[in-house]
Amino acid sequence: MEFLVRQQNNMPPMAAEEEARIKSAEREYAQQLRDRGILRRLWRVPGTRTAVGWYEAGDVTELHDVLSNLPTFQWQTITVEALATHPQEKLLAAADSSTAATA
Repeated sequence: MEFLVRQQNNMPPMAAEEEARIKSAEREYAQQLRDRGILRRLWRVPGTRTAVGWYEAGDVTELHDVLSNLPTFQWQTITVEALATHPQEKLLAAADSSTAATA
């Protein structure tokens, strides 16, 4: 299943060393999610502390487990939207596969 995840970071002020440690752990965990094919894309919303991500997980429970293990989870406001394939995308995929078969 694919999900659009909006994560607003509300991390409070803290000692610079602690903040750097947490941010480093967050980057490392995000790379692990990318390597596992769960975190597909990540965007920053300009002028905010919000990120929008495209995640792929087996189900909502797996996604919840992934998100709740984020090092910054306790400071995040997270919204999740499950994504369904649009009929237009199905038509494009069918056209792409028939073109590949004839090539």
